[in-house]
Amino acid sequence: VLRCLGIPTRVITNFNSAHDKNLNLSIDKYIDISGNNLHLSEDSVWNFHVWNESWFIRRDLGSFYDGWQVLDATPQEKSKGIYQCGPASTRAIKEGDVNLDYDSPFVFAAVNADCITWIRYSKKRKERIYSDTRKIGKFISTKGVGTNSRVDVTANYKYPEVKEISFKISYSQYKTSLMDDRKILVTAV
Repeated sequence: VLRCLGIPTRVITNFNSAHDKNLNLSIDKYIDISGNNLHLSEDSVWNFHVWNESWFIRRDLGSFYDGWQVLDATPQEKSKGIYQCGPASTRAIKEGDVNLDYDSPFVFAAVNADCITWIRYSKKRKERIYSDTRKIGKFISTKGVGTNSRVDVTANYKYPEVKEISFKISYSQYKTSLMDDRKILVTAV
């Protein structure tokens, strides 16, 4: 319909798409001390999810957010009391501006949530035991204009994942600057 009105529109596919039911920007899994799943979260990760993007000028948000906007014609959650999603600025998603209207936190989580596993010892005590910051939002794609080729638009939604580097460091060299937790903050340039 938007194309019929002259508004540029395209279909987007997000692989490993997070469904953040409670909008805490993470996909949480809870296990007991034996490793059994406790089914305490309604969060999930879908193999893929598809939505539309349309090109809008955003007078309501400011020109910084002009450009491609996420519109989901098949929302699974209510937003402001009705089933709707968007228009969420892809620029806002990339910049992590999750305090904006139009479901920015939900779309941000769909492409960039952390997957966190918690051990739940009691109703009041839990401990994070694992966090995967790279699983969500892979190969965000659209179809190329005039071709059947896939165009990767992941960079429109998120910055490149930080690469981990491994190195050895002598504890004795830094032991006087360490606290009891024996952790060192290293910044690589």
